[in-house]
Amino acid sequence: MSPRHQRDLSRRKVLTALGGAAVAVPAIAVVAPHALAGSEQGGDSSGARAAAGTLPLTVVNRTGSFGNDSIHVYIVGNQDGKQVRVTPDGSLAPISLSDNGADGFTDYAIPLTGTETTLTLPHMSGRIYVALGGKLKFKAVADGNGNAALQYPAGWVTSDPNYRVLHDCAEFTFNSSGMFCNTTMVDMFSVPMNIRLTGARDQTTGTLREGGRAAAFAAVKTVEEFAPLVVDDLRIIAPGHGLDAGIFAKDYFAPYIDEVWSTYTGRDLTVTTNAGAFTGRVRGDRLTFDGPAPVSFARPTTRDVLFCDGNLAAPNDGTTGPVAAVLGAGFNRSTLIGHPVQPTTNPADFYRTDLTNHYSKAIHAATEDGKAYGFAFDDVADFASYIQDTAPTGITLTLSAF
Repeated sequence: MSPRHQRDLSRRKVLTALGGAAVAVPAIAVVAPHALAGSEQGGDSSGARAAAGTLPLTVVNRTGSFGNDSIHVYIVGNQDGKQVRVTPDGSLAPISLSDNGADGFTDYAIPLTGTETTLTLPHMSGRIYVALGGKLKFKAVADGNGNAALQYPAGWVTSDPNYRVLHDCAEFTFNSSGMFCNTTMVDMFSVPMNIRLTGARDQTTGTLREGGRAAAFAAVKTVEEFAPLVVDDLRIIAPGHGLDAGIFAKDYFAPYIDEVWSTYTGRDLTVTTNAGAFTGRVRGDRLTFDGPAPVSFARPTTRDVLFCDGNLAAPNDGTTGPVAAVLGAGFNRSTLIGHPVQPTTNPADFYRTDLTNHYSKAIHAATEDGKAYGFAFDDVADFASYIQDTAPTGITLTLSAF
């Protein structure tokens, strides 16, 4: 099977419905995103047997710091284009404006009933939020079409009602094709958690090293430009959101971007995707590639690099999209200048320069297998904390020790 970054984007199962319908949805990584690369994760990819209509979800409390009565779970998302939530009994309920209580917010919390709490997960795309020490405030509002939708927590916004609540989430798409899930740090890093997925294979992703959370917080604090992203002991905000909040430099990556543009004015940069090899140089201040199809990019900004958007946006076109994804990974990992053949697949080459995405570097270093979702295209070369199975039998979300 082709490496993931070399497969057609249209074949991937993404969480587009969730992002399109919700109001104020965080810019969190989608499930099975645009730039997956490397060996095939997940179970049997033949799709020979459709996944069952429901799946047992077990939430395990191994925090050592929070009792079951102080941990609340929320399963929210989308089914058939409609905003839904999972109730404690495992049924789907539509989001309704009438769900807002006297305080103006919904209470969709599912309590833990023991150290291991088993719930029923129906077919849907969504997020599993966990809140420790307090409840999350989701607000039901009318979207642009007048339909009920949710305002999701935004832990990087100081005015958000959930800013002082310790919380985090995992993402998933579960449908007749299987389960596709990940732990994500694209928006922020807060609660140590991992996902175990059983079925055709037994897989686990997201597990932190012992002391990994504290090590990540400490590592980010040591870099002057990134230190403001650490919010007490609650979370580390991703630098893109820090930039938007005015606590991260808007021109942080500018010297590296300029050096990339200068380097490839006089030499070739090769990016290989499923469509073939694209060979590019900077011409007229655009990085222009020849190959299976003409592809070119204007000089990106720091924000474009951190969000893998703007001038590095990846349309689902099979040509520009995959090339943009590889470039986005190369910028964040600071591998573009020293490696004129992309994507770079050796993690020993990542984050080697002083000017790099130190946030992503820190959370990768904190995980046992080196996989995490530090930015949107962290799946390039298969370094994202993502797993899938076309015949799943169970999923377990474990909240591990702080």
